[in-house]
Amino acid sequence: MNWIDALLLWYQNNARDLPWRRTRDPYCIWISEIMLQQTRVEAVRGYYARFLEALPDVRSLAQVEDGRLMKLWEGLGYYSRAGNLKRAAQQVVEREGGALPVSYEALLALPGIGAYTAGAIASIAFGVPVPAVDGNVLRVMARKDADYADIMDERTRRRVRETLLREMPQDRPGLFNQAMMELGATVCLPNGAPRCADCPVAFCCRAHALGVERQLPVKKKKTARRIEQKTVFALRSPQGVLGYRRPETGLLASLYQLPDVPGWLDEGQMMAFLAAHGLHPVGELRVYVRKHIFTHVEWRMRVCHVQVGNTAPPPGWVFLEEHTHSLPTAYRVCLE
Repeated sequence: MNWIDALLLWYQNNARDLPWRRTRDPYCIWISEIMLQQTRVEAVRGYYARFLEALPDVRSLAQVEDGRLMKLWEGLGYYSRAGNLKRAAQQVVEREGGALPVSYEALLALPGIGAYTAGAIASIAFGVPVPAVDGNVLRVMARKDADYADIMDERTRRRVRETLLREMPQDRPGLFNQAMMELGATVCLPNGAPRCADCPVAFCCRAHALGVERQLPVKKKKTARRIEQKTVFALRSPQGVLGYRRPETGLLASLYQLPDVPGWLDEGQMMAFLAAHGLHPVGELRVYVRKHIFTHVEWRMRVCHVQVGNTAPPPGWVFLEEHTHSLPTAYRVCLE
């Protein structure tokens, strides 16, 4: 038995039961693949079900109000994914009559769809024989072939994709891509010892034969995250929590936030900030620290939590409503 047949047999007997694997609907597969980017499988399950219940097809996604879309996405992070979903849906409605295109190249041209996602949708939904190469697949191939090339290098990714394009079964491309991803996610694990005793392709894995599994894959170190200090104001009033909308571009674009300023203020400076906005504390200030990590930046937040009097919000501010305003996790943790 060759390694591909062994892999597919293992997958058919061991694949996790995930909701997006129970359908061939291209729209559902697309939504799941976008949600799964940079997000754990268990975290996606609930979001996936709620999203499809609210927006069951391309047309409903194309027409949804931005506020409602961001509310459905709230807590998943990487909010630009949601905006790209809507933009892509609008293009699909305008150019394709509401049906996702079949070809890999046409999928790749849509906002928010890269090489991996285009390969996943094309192969799983439409049976197009193209690879879907993500971190899991790169790790499996690096170990199987004892390949010490940097998997963060685009040349390595391109070479792996070309190899899989030649080797993958033409009649079961979606099954093969899912099996490769599953193997990397559950057996050929990152950040520690792979479960080689449970691996269906261990018999032809060069890294396993050489005993160098833990040395692979080679992955160039990321640039250290930039640290940003800021003071965040968690201001509660009888009417609700005060906040305002972020700019339409940049990090967390168009979402709502708690008021903040760069740097860590002392309590005197916090009181001056409140006074400058016509806000009057009721009781004492509570000050504590929270942290939130993005891909390339880490926020270290000194939070000023205070009750303010019954007053109109300052210009441009609103009282945040749970079911209307999408508040990112970076700010939500400041209310806990």
